[in-house]
Amino acid sequence: MSAIRLNPLIAALAERLTDRGKVKTVIVGASMRKLLCLAYGVLKSGRAFDPDFVRSSQADA
Repeated sequence: MSAIRLNPLIAALAERLTDRGKVKTVIVGASMRKLLCLAYGVLKSGRAFDPDFVRSSQADA
């Protein structure tokens, strides 16, 4: 729940889900899944977490 307040990627996800009318438990569950996927990606790639990675990848394309 602190990630929803402090992590800009997770906060944006929570805001989108809130706008769609999702209940709080669904938002927390989706946030936990997103954090898990982010952590797995960091472990598999061996690189440090970069919150701007997706945005910089899309700008290059």
